[in-house]
Amino acid sequence: MAETSNATTTHPLKGTFDASRAEWRKASEDAEIEVGFVDDLIGMRHAKNPDGPVLVFTPAEWEAFLAGAKDGEFDPARLEVDPSGA
Repeated sequence: MAETSNATTTHPLKGTFDASRAEWRKASEDAEIEVGFVDDLIGMRHAKNPDGPVLVFTPAEWEAFLAGAKDGEFDPARLEVDPSGA
């Protein structure tokens, strides 16, 4: 399990992502997702809650995430939803 503070997220295998060192970027001024790079890790957070949790990716995980996004893997129409909510 990752431990998180306002500035850092520490993962037992990935290491520490120091959000205060990241140069956060977003696709547009009104975008809700920001991405930051620190050393060999990539962080992703909600732009309207910059002190909230940060998802931390290794370069391989980030590439896999981007490939899935480009392929439409996360498009709501393609996601399987269980109508029972289970």
